Amino acid sequence: MNTSVRLFVMMVLQLAIWGAWAPKIFPYMGMLGFAPWQQSMVGSAWGVAALVGIFFSNQFADRNFAAERFLAASHLIGGLALVGTAFATSFWPFFACYLIFSLVYVPTLSVTNSIAFANLKDPAAGFGAVRMGGTVGWVLVSWPFVFLLGAHSSVEQVRWIFLVAAIVSFAFAGYALTLPHTPPRKDAPGIDNLAWRRAFKLLAAPFVLVLFLVTFIDSVIHNGYFVMADAFLTNRVGIAGNLSMVVLSLGQVAEILTMFLLGRVLVRLGWKATMIIGVLGHAARFAVFAFFADSIPVIVAVQLLHGICYAFFFATVYIFVDAVFPKDVRSSAQGLFNLLILGVGNVVASFLFPSLVSRLSAGGSVDYTTLFMVPTGMALAAVCLLAVFFRPPSRGPVAEADELPATASPAQV
Repeated sequence: MNTSVRLFVMMVLQLAIWGAWAPKIFPYMGMLGFAPWQQSMVGSAWGVAALVGIFFSNQFADRNFAAERFLAASHLIGGLALVGTAFATSFWPFFACYLIFSLVYVPTLSVTNSIAFANLKDPAAGFGAVRMGGTVGWVLVSWPFVFLLGAHSSVEQVRWIFLVAAIVSFAFAGYALTLPHTPPRKDAPGIDNLAWRRAFKLLAAPFVLVLFLVTFIDSVIHNGYFVMADAFLTNRVGIAGNLSMVVLSLGQVAEILTMFLLGRVLVRLGWKATMIIGVLGHAARFAVFAFFADSIPVIVAVQLLHGICYAFFFATVYIFVDAVFPKDVRSSAQGLFNLLILGVGNVVASFLFPSLVSRLSAGGSVDYTTLFMVPTGMALAAVCLLAVFFRPPSRGPVAEADELPATASPAQV
């Protein structure tokens, strides 16, 4: 099995763990009788994990632990925590087990990226196809539950979302030990022993700061989509509840194609143009939601933009970090951006958009036109920031850079 295939399987298993429980966790907590504030606490666990990861877990992966062994240990512990989550029926044991799982799982999302970048001959060209495995894993593990759980599943049945995730996690713990050896980066003279400090210091470079701000905005929009989409499809568009997940999954299918094409797009268009198209995908999708809610075919078709939204921005950010940031802090820098994408953006979206829905609700209906203009405007503002202020040191993927320039050179786009 060649290296690219091995890394592809790694991504399949990595995202299958997440995809097994993510669509059903909030309904399951409702079945357990958890209060809204308790569900919010569980939802915030990933934000906590992303914050802890940038200071601790990614530091271990960077400096003190071979990456594949870090994955094996993390997924072994995570699998045990998922089993505990499955059988916990009261809040505090459930929250504790889920928090432990989050703390060990979230950092592995950036570690798998680092393993892929370290072992691909041409990361810019090959990462998209490898990362496509994650989308395949999410789709593969999600669809069987449509048939396994049914419309009126009991708590005993739905807890299988965590047990299936645990089984995959244990399998990944074993598989991780077969991955290419990716040794820790030992300290070198003049290098800060805490790589996360250097990762934060990179924000002093204007183009890094702009990308950081845009990533925050886009992560709020991206997470807000998952907060609002299902209710919009069922309550406003009129798509049957048992079909809404199928409609949403079209975006994951589209992601496979866009991830496959990402390397070519990056080479042809460069960093800035590719990222702008990714953010514009959000603006277009929400604008369609706002003004074409009466057309089911249009609403269904626009789900395909999800692939552009994810690949052309978020995956491009990961590739950009690997290509431009100093070698010794790349894993920590990936964790820094994961802090926004998986943590801060998720938490902000979880509070912002439900509040907007409440304010824009009257007589049992929601003013979706006004609601969706908010993320549309946010996306357009992010596009303006990229277009005017984002000036990366290279037009697009180039040979690996050893050091990040103190100041950004003008964009060559």
